Amino acid sequence: MSAPHLDVEQVEAANTAFYEAMERGDFETVSSLWLVPADLGVDEEYHDPADAGVISCVHPGWPVLTGRGEVLRSYALIMANTDYIQFFLTDVHVSVTGDTAVVTCTENILSGGPAPEGDEELGPLVGQLVVATNVFRRTGQGWKLWSHHASPVLTETDGDDDGGGADGDSTPA
Repeated sequence: MSAPHLDVEQVEAANTAFYEAMERGDFETVSSLWLVPADLGVDEEYHDPADAGVISCVHPGWPVLTGRGEVLRSYALIMANTDYIQFFLTDVHVSVTGDTAVVTCTENILSGGPAPEGDEELGPLVGQLVVATNVFRRTGQGWKLWSHHASPVLTETDGDDDGGGADGDSTPA
C-alpha cells in the first residue's frame, strides 16, 4: 500500500484528468479512466458487463445509468452535443480509505452549443453550478472512476418565484 499523501495526489490527478479529457472531448481518455468489470474481479466471460452494474453515473437531471455501456454512451452523447465545455473545480476534497477514494467538488461549468445558422462562432455560453461526487477504485493501472454523481446547485433566483410581493408577503397583489 502506498503512502496516504501519495494516494491523495494520485486520486486528485485522476480526477483532474477526467475533467480535462471532457474539456478536450477526448472520448478514448474518458473511457480509459472508468473501471472495467475485470478491475473488480467480475469475470466478463460469465457476466455481461452491461448487466453487472459495475459502474454508475448520474448526470444532473438524468436517471441513474449503470454498466459501462450506458455510462460511456452518455459521455459520447454529451461530447457530441457540446461544442465547448470548461470546468473550474472548487471545494475539492479527497478522502482515501484502502483501495477506494471519494472526491467531492463543485463543478463551475461554462459551456456552449452549436453556432446559430451561418454563424462561425459558438452559440451563447451558459454557466452552471453543479456539485459532484466521484468515487475511484485503485487498480493495477492506477485510480479509475467507479461512480460519478452530479447534482445542480439551486441559486437564489432559481427558487424566488414564491408569488410574494417585494416585501416577501405571499399575498397576491
